[in-house]
This record gives sequence, C-alpha cells and structure tokens, in this order.
Amino acid sequence: MRRQAISTGDQGYGALVVRDKLIVGQSPSHVIVNSDPTAHAEMEAIRDAAMRLGSRDLSGCTLYSSSPACPMCEAAAYWANIDRMVYGDSVNDGGRPSLC
Repeated sequence: MRRQAISTGDQGYGALVVRDKLIVGQSPSHVIVNSDPTAHAEMEAIRDAAMRLGSRDLSGCTLYSSSPACPMCEAAAYWANIDRMVYGDSVNDGGRPSLC
C-alpha cells in the first residue's frame, strides 16, 4: 500500500485491517490525490473494512500501518473498536487504540 501511494503521487503511507488472518480493509494514502486532509491510509483502510464488513464495529481486527497512527487515525480506530494497532517495518505493537 505504501508503494502504491508513492506510485500515484501521494504520501508514502499504507494501511491494512486484518481479522482472522484475512485482509478485510486496505488503502494507500489518498490525501494528495483526493485533496482530502482526512484521507490518511489508516482512515481509508478503516472505511474500506467497515464497508466490506457492513459494520462500523471492527472488533477482532488489527490495524497495520506503515507508521504510527496520528491522533485522528487512532481516534477512528478507537471508535471502530479496533483491537490492536501495529506499525512500521519492524512491526511495532502500538497496543489498543486510545482516545486522547
């Protein structure tokens, strides 16, 4: 997803939402290409997972991203009930999302 973001001219970020070892949501960053300051890869992957699963409740899911989530993305993961956030090339465990 990160490489895809770069190849389309966007910021080099990507994210996946996984449940039971299956990718249920994914996205590169769309901030630049969509002229949308909220279209971070994590936000877009959460939106994709919610749409695919037909629910805003993403309990049991892990959010994988290319870098630590910003406060907006962490808040979205919190409200979506994401169980865990993992980020970076070295697979750092960011733990359960928190609010503020």
